[in-house]
Amino acid sequence: MTNNGWDASAQAWIASLGDEGDFGRRYVLDAPMLDWAGTPARALDVGCGEGRFCRMLKARGVVTTGVDPTRALIEEARRRDPDSAYIEAGAEALPFAESMFDLVVSYLALIDIDDVPAAIAEMTRVLAPGGALLVANLNGFNTAGADRGFVRDALGRVSHYPVDHYLTARPVRVAWKGISIINHHRPLSFYMRLFLEQGLLLERFDEPAPSADAPQAKADRHRRAPYFCMMRWRKPTSQAQ
Repeated sequence: MTNNGWDASAQAWIASLGDEGDFGRRYVLDAPMLDWAGTPARALDVGCGEGRFCRMLKARGVVTTGVDPTRALIEEARRRDPDSAYIEAGAEALPFAESMFDLVVSYLALIDIDDVPAAIAEMTRVLAPGGALLVANLNGFNTAGADRGFVRDALGRVSHYPVDHYLTARPVRVAWKGISIINHHRPLSFYMRLFLEQGLLLERFDEPAPSADAPQAKADRHRRAPYFCMMRWRKPTSQAQ
Protein backbone atom coordinates (compact mmCIF):
# COMPACT_ATOMS: atom_id res chain seq x y z
CA MET A 1 0.00 0.00 0.00
CA THR A 2 1.67 3.21 -1.12
CA ASN A 3 0.75 6.57 0.31
CA ASN A 4 -0.96 8.00 -2.81
CA GLY A 5 -1.04 11.45 -1.23
CA TRP A 6 -1.76 10.28 2.29
CA ASP A 7 1.45 11.65 3.80
CA ALA A 8 0.49 15.19 2.81
CA SER A 9 -3.21 14.68 3.62
CA ALA A 10 -2.93 12.92 6.99
CA GLN A 11 -3.54 15.91 9.24
CA ALA A 12 -6.47 17.13 7.13
CA TRP A 13 -7.92 13.61 7.29
CA ILE A 14 -7.64 13.48 11.07
CA ALA A 15 -9.34 16.87 11.37
CA SER A 16 -12.05 15.88 8.90
CA LEU A 17 -13.00 12.68 10.75
CA GLY A 18 -12.99 14.23 14.21
CA ASP A 19 -14.20 11.91 16.95
CA GLU A 20 -17.45 10.75 15.34
CA GLY A 21 -16.31 10.04 11.79
CA ASP A 22 -17.52 11.30 8.44
CA PHE A 23 -21.06 10.83 7.13
CA GLY A 24 -20.44 7.49 5.45
CA ARG A 25 -18.87 5.92 8.48
CA ARG A 26 -21.15 7.38 11.13
CA TYR A 27 -24.50 7.00 9.37
CA VAL A 28 -23.99 4.18 6.87
CA LEU A 29 -21.16 1.76 7.62
CA ASP A 30 -20.28 1.72 11.33
CA ALA A 31 -23.36 -0.12 12.58
CA PRO A 32 -23.40 -2.93 10.01
CA MET A 33 -19.61 -3.26 10.08
CA LEU A 34 -19.69 -3.79 13.84
CA ASP A 35 -22.62 -6.18 13.53
CA TRP A 36 -20.87 -8.26 10.86
CA ALA A 37 -17.57 -8.20 12.76
CA GLY A 38 -19.00 -9.95 15.80
CA THR A 39 -16.62 -10.48 18.71
CA PRO A 40 -13.62 -12.46 17.46
CA ALA A 41 -10.67 -13.14 19.73
CA ARG A 42 -8.09 -11.48 17.48
CA ALA A 43 -8.70 -8.90 14.76
CA LEU A 44 -6.50 -7.07 12.26
CA ASP A 45 -7.55 -3.79 10.64
CA VAL A 46 -5.63 -3.34 7.37
CA GLY A 47 -5.45 0.33 6.41
CA CYS A 48 -6.54 1.38 9.89
CA GLY A 49 -5.76 5.07 9.45
CA GLU A 50 -5.94 6.88 12.77
CA GLY A 51 -7.38 3.75 14.41
CA ARG A 52 -11.05 4.67 14.73
CA PHE A 53 -12.51 1.25 13.88
CA CYS A 54 -9.83 -0.48 15.96
CA ARG A 55 -11.01 1.52 18.96
CA MET A 56 -14.62 0.60 18.21
CA LEU A 57 -13.73 -3.09 18.13
CA LYS A 58 -11.66 -2.72 21.30
CA ALA A 59 -14.68 -1.22 23.07
CA ARG A 60 -16.47 -4.53 22.33
CA GLY A 61 -13.65 -6.51 23.96
CA VAL A 62 -11.85 -7.49 20.75
CA VAL A 63 -8.04 -7.52 20.82
CA THR A 64 -7.28 -5.55 17.65
CA THR A 65 -4.08 -4.73 15.76
CA GLY A 66 -3.98 -1.92 13.20
CA VAL A 67 -1.64 -1.50 10.25
CA ASP A 68 -1.28 1.47 7.91
CA PRO A 69 1.57 2.75 5.69
CA THR A 70 1.10 6.42 6.67
CA ARG A 71 3.29 7.26 9.65
CA ALA A 72 1.29 10.29 10.80
CA LEU A 73 -1.91 8.25 10.95
CA ILE A 74 -0.23 5.44 12.88
CA GLU A 75 1.23 7.98 15.32
CA GLU A 76 -2.22 9.45 15.87
CA ALA A 77 -3.67 5.97 16.43
CA ARG A 78 -1.00 5.26 19.03
CA ARG A 79 -1.63 8.61 20.72
CA ARG A 80 -5.35 7.91 21.04
CA ASP A 81 -4.97 4.25 21.98
CA PRO A 82 -1.53 3.65 23.51
CA ASP A 83 -2.43 0.20 24.83
CA SER A 84 -3.09 -1.38 21.43
CA ALA A 85 -0.71 -2.40 18.65
CA TYR A 86 -0.45 -0.07 15.65
CA ILE A 87 2.18 -0.94 13.06
CA GLU A 88 3.44 1.12 10.13
CA ALA A 89 3.21 -1.36 7.26
CA GLY A 90 1.65 -1.84 3.84
CA ALA A 91 -1.11 -4.30 3.02
CA GLU A 92 0.98 -5.96 0.33
CA ALA A 93 3.47 -7.40 2.87
CA LEU A 94 1.82 -7.81 6.26
CA PRO A 95 4.38 -8.42 9.05
CA PHE A 96 2.52 -11.34 10.62
CA ALA A 97 2.68 -15.11 10.55
CA GLU A 98 0.06 -17.18 8.78
CA SER A 99 -3.36 -17.70 10.38
CA MET A 100 -2.82 -15.19 13.20
CA PHE A 101 -6.22 -13.48 13.16
CA ASP A 102 -9.83 -14.61 13.46
CA LEU A 103 -11.04 -11.44 11.71
CA VAL A 104 -9.32 -9.28 9.11
CA VAL A 105 -10.96 -5.94 8.30
CA SER A 106 -10.57 -3.74 5.24
CA TYR A 107 -12.67 -0.65 5.97
CA LEU A 108 -12.61 1.57 2.86
CA ALA A 109 -8.96 0.70 2.26
CA LEU A 110 -8.94 -1.35 -0.97
CA ILE A 111 -9.40 1.76 -3.09
CA ASP A 112 -6.11 3.15 -1.71
CA ILE A 113 -3.98 0.10 -2.51
CA ASP A 114 -1.97 -0.06 -5.75
CA ASP A 115 -1.22 -3.79 -5.73
CA VAL A 116 -4.56 -5.01 -4.48
CA PRO A 117 -4.07 -8.64 -5.64
CA ALA A 118 -1.04 -8.91 -3.33
CA ALA A 119 -2.95 -7.22 -0.51
CA ILE A 120 -5.92 -9.59 -0.70
CA ALA A 121 -3.56 -12.56 -0.82
CA GLU A 122 -1.83 -11.25 2.32
CA MET A 123 -5.11 -10.66 4.15
CA THR A 124 -6.09 -14.23 3.36
CA ARG A 125 -2.70 -15.59 4.46
CA VAL A 126 -2.85 -14.05 7.95
CA LEU A 127 -6.51 -15.09 8.42
CA ALA A 128 -7.06 -18.27 10.42
CA PRO A 129 -9.06 -21.09 8.80
CA GLY A 130 -12.69 -20.48 9.63
CA GLY A 131 -12.02 -16.77 10.11
CA ALA A 132 -13.78 -13.89 8.37
CA LEU A 133 -12.52 -11.19 6.02
CA LEU A 134 -14.79 -8.16 6.43
CA VAL A 135 -14.71 -5.57 3.65
CA ALA A 136 -16.30 -2.19 3.16
CA ASN A 137 -15.49 -0.57 -0.18
CA LEU A 138 -16.67 2.19 -2.45
CA ASN A 139 -19.05 0.90 -5.10
CA GLY A 140 -17.48 0.63 -8.52
CA PHE A 141 -20.11 2.84 -10.13
CA ASN A 142 -19.29 5.44 -7.47
CA THR A 143 -15.57 5.48 -8.24
CA ALA A 144 -16.32 5.42 -11.99
CA GLY A 145 -17.82 8.91 -11.58
CA ALA A 146 -15.78 10.17 -8.62
CA ASP A 147 -14.00 12.82 -10.66
CA ARG A 148 -17.38 14.44 -11.46
CA GLY A 149 -19.70 13.63 -8.56
CA PHE A 150 -23.42 14.39 -8.79
CA VAL A 151 -24.35 16.50 -11.81
CA ARG A 152 -26.67 19.48 -11.27
CA ASP A 153 -29.22 20.83 -13.74
CA ALA A 154 -29.56 24.45 -14.89
CA LEU A 155 -31.47 25.31 -11.70
CA GLY A 156 -28.78 23.86 -9.47
CA ARG A 157 -30.78 20.77 -8.53
CA VAL A 158 -29.02 17.43 -8.24
CA SER A 159 -29.77 15.66 -11.50
CA HIS A 160 -27.87 12.36 -11.66
CA TYR A 161 -24.63 10.57 -10.90
CA PRO A 162 -22.59 9.83 -14.04
CA VAL A 163 -20.91 6.49 -14.69
CA ASP A 164 -18.48 6.04 -17.57
CA HIS A 165 -15.70 3.62 -18.50
CA TYR A 166 -16.86 1.36 -15.68
CA LEU A 167 -14.84 -1.69 -16.76
CA THR A 168 -11.56 0.24 -17.07
CA ALA A 169 -9.54 0.09 -13.84
CA ARG A 170 -7.73 3.36 -13.26
CA PRO A 171 -6.43 5.75 -10.61
CA VAL A 172 -8.65 8.76 -9.85
CA ARG A 173 -7.53 11.91 -8.03
CA VAL A 174 -10.09 13.04 -5.41
CA ALA A 175 -9.92 16.08 -3.16
CA TRP A 176 -12.05 17.48 -0.34
CA LYS A 177 -11.48 19.42 2.92
CA GLY A 178 -7.75 19.77 2.34
CA ILE A 179 -7.36 16.09 1.47
CA SER A 180 -5.95 15.18 -1.95
CA ILE A 181 -5.38 11.49 -2.62
CA ILE A 182 -5.42 8.86 -5.34
CA ASN A 183 -8.26 6.33 -5.20
CA HIS A 184 -8.44 3.40 -7.58
CA HIS A 185 -11.53 2.74 -9.62
CA ARG A 186 -12.07 -0.97 -10.24
CA PRO A 187 -15.26 -2.77 -11.26
CA LEU A 188 -16.84 -5.06 -8.70
CA SER A 189 -15.93 -8.10 -10.81
CA PHE A 190 -12.24 -7.25 -10.40
CA TYR A 191 -12.46 -7.59 -6.61
CA MET A 192 -14.76 -10.60 -6.69
CA ARG A 193 -12.33 -12.57 -8.86
CA LEU A 194 -9.48 -11.83 -6.45
CA PHE A 195 -11.39 -13.01 -3.38
CA LEU A 196 -12.60 -16.14 -5.17
CA GLU A 197 -9.09 -16.93 -6.40
CA GLN A 198 -7.99 -17.05 -2.76
CA GLY A 199 -10.57 -19.77 -2.11
CA LEU A 200 -12.71 -17.53 0.11
CA LEU A 201 -16.44 -18.15 0.48
CA LEU A 202 -18.84 -15.21 0.28
CA GLU A 203 -21.23 -15.23 3.26
CA ARG A 204 -22.85 -11.81 3.14
CA PHE A 205 -23.14 -8.91 0.72
CA ASP A 206 -24.96 -5.61 1.06
CA GLU A 207 -25.15 -2.02 -0.16
CA PRO A 208 -26.17 -0.41 3.14
CA ALA A 209 -28.57 2.52 3.28
CA PRO A 210 -28.11 5.47 5.66
CA SER A 211 -29.55 5.10 9.14
CA ALA A 212 -32.87 6.72 10.07
CA ASP A 213 -31.14 9.52 12.02
CA ALA A 214 -28.89 10.57 9.12
CA PRO A 215 -29.13 14.19 7.88
CA GLN A 216 -31.73 14.06 5.12
CA ALA A 217 -29.96 15.84 2.26
CA LYS A 218 -26.91 13.57 2.29
CA ALA A 219 -29.00 10.52 3.07
CA ASP A 220 -31.11 11.13 -0.04
CA ARG A 221 -27.98 11.10 -2.21
CA HIS A 222 -26.77 7.85 -0.68
CA ARG A 223 -30.16 6.29 -1.38
CA ARG A 224 -30.14 7.49 -4.99
CA ALA A 225 -26.67 6.09 -5.69
CA PRO A 226 -25.38 3.91 -2.83
CA TYR A 227 -21.77 4.85 -2.20
CA PHE A 228 -20.67 1.64 -0.50
CA CYS A 229 -20.79 -2.12 -0.62
CA MET A 230 -19.99 -4.57 2.16
CA MET A 231 -18.79 -8.16 1.95
CA ARG A 232 -17.98 -10.84 4.49
CA TRP A 233 -15.86 -13.68 3.23
CA ARG A 234 -15.03 -16.88 5.14
CA LYS A 235 -11.74 -18.75 4.90
CA PRO A 236 -12.49 -22.47 4.63
CA THR A 237 -11.30 -24.73 7.40
CA SER A 238 -9.99 -27.16 4.79
CA GLN A 239 -9.25 -27.15 1.08
CA ALA A 240 -12.12 -29.56 0.51
CA GLN A 241 -14.75 -26.92 1.32
